[in-house]
Amino acid sequence: MYKTTIAILFLLAFLQLSPTAYAQPKQEIRASWLTTLGGLDWPTTKANTPQRRAQQQQELRDILDRLKAAHFNTVLYQARIKGDVAYPSEYELFTEAFTGHAGQDPGYDPLAFAIEECHKRGMELHAWVVTIPVGNERQIRSLGKKNVVKQRPRICKKYHNVWYLDPGHPGTADYLSGIVKEIVGRYDVDGVHFDYIRYPEHSPKFPDKDTYRAYAHGQDWRQWRRDNITRIVERLYTDIKRLKPWVKVSSSPVGKYKDTERYTSRGWNAYEIVYQDAQQWLKQGIHDALFPMMYFQGNNFYPFALDWQENDGGRWTVPGLGVYFLHPREGNWQLEEVVRQLYFLRGIQADGQAFFRNRFLMDNTQGLMDELREEFYTAPAVWPAMTWQDSIPPTVPTRPRLSFAEACTTLAWDASTDNSAPFSVTYRLYASNRYPVDTERADQLMEVRVDSTHYTYRPSAPWMQKTYWAVTAVDRYGNESRPLALNTPTVNDLPVLQSLPALPTGHTYVVTDRTGKEVLRTAQPGTAPLEALRSGFYRVSEVDAKGKARLIGLFVR
Repeated sequence: MYKTTIAILFLLAFLQLSPTAYAQPKQEIRASWLTTLGGLDWPTTKANTPQRRAQQQQELRDILDRLKAAHFNTVLYQARIKGDVAYPSEYELFTEAFTGHAGQDPGYDPLAFAIEECHKRGMELHAWVVTIPVGNERQIRSLGKKNVVKQRPRICKKYHNVWYLDPGHPGTADYLSGIVKEIVGRYDVDGVHFDYIRYPEHSPKFPDKDTYRAYAHGQDWRQWRRDNITRIVERLYTDIKRLKPWVKVSSSPVGKYKDTERYTSRGWNAYEIVYQDAQQWLKQGIHDALFPMMYFQGNNFYPFALDWQENDGGRWTVPGLGVYFLHPREGNWQLEEVVRQLYFLRGIQADGQAFFRNRFLMDNTQGLMDELREEFYTAPAVWPAMTWQDSIPPTVPTRPRLSFAEACTTLAWDASTDNSAPFSVTYRLYASNRYPVDTERADQLMEVRVDSTHYTYRPSAPWMQKTYWAVTAVDRYGNESRPLALNTPTVNDLPVLQSLPALPTGHTYVVTDRTGKEVLRTAQPGTAPLEALRSGFYRVSEVDAKGKARLIGLFVR
């Protein structure tokens, strides 16, 4: 009770702070689960004609545009559902979500399309793979002869009218390994995210006594089950890292690992009920991140969030928030409940947050998306580096080039190299109206991922113009080089002027546009002379009686 009280007081202290009391972190994982099961999040349009296929693809672009605008950096894309998949596979049939018919190809590869569109927006895509469940009777029948129950009956068990892979059978790890290697080998995914990598609820009655007799060799059956899941995790992690060591491996365990000293799990936890030894996966080094499903309120959330963080094994823990409970038909939580959880996670410097699920973000349920955009995610953020795989950053880019035009800024540099060659590096761009650009500040991060060595910046409004720019190189593991300044001031850090100050006698102002063309000459102070200028970005010089000019500031209209 004492420790619980301390935890609550600790939380209340954080809640006294406003969001602006926290600097926006540059490194923070911000993820959304994008469900393709039944098209719950995407797609809602069936790709039965070329026009509807294009509409289906545009739906995803619109979703990703909104996530990028809210400074999300990760999409957990449901690639394997329950015995069917959301990409063309040699193992399982296409999910019915894309065409309305199981096994029917929508005429394009949704996973490849989603990866490309995420990368265009500087976001990571992690292939979300539902592992152990393979569907109810209706789903199995809809897949015909090409379903795992028909193809691999020895590794499947029926329990409460739902079919599952049997974690205790060695063939289960082999089967899942084939699916995972297909995804990682064929696609440029940034991560693989395992869901339901556990035994089902009420699992003491799961019908695996024959498997236990064949493979347990007298081991305690509870620990045998935990070891079964851990062996699958280790096998998949090893297979992924052999193919592409930079691909992040994660899963979404039950939100309470087990009872803590602070609070009881109240009979529902990962370790004892569904045999997920998830914290051990981090400590054993067979996981890079966990996204525990912390769809709880009050003391069922805060003590367990601390427990995950305190037992992260030097890897990442990213609590999943059950924002679907904000909907009246789901739980009718108040928005303040989620806001308190966000405050708390920022306060303890958690590695990030994930949201289940995307539809409730897109619908702005109870103003959730507004709250994120305006208070918590006001600047971009990036994943931390996966230093346990590689900790050497790329070389600094060289030979900076920058030119201003009326409506854009053109930036270029020479490529960096990396110790993990031949794998490519990408670049991050930073900008500020003060020099030098501070690449540790999230609010100066302009582009998270640039795939080439040149970039054109077109501001959406004149006041979005930036004066000074810097670029860094980033390898596939997230290691970031030192910055290269793309331009430097001609005088010390010019201020942005709101009006023209009074001049000494005989002096005048000369105002030039971004191309250097003179657009105004005046000796009048104040704002009136500047009001005649059209929207744009200007430099202001003071010219003395002898005609000598010096830059004194910048003006944006």
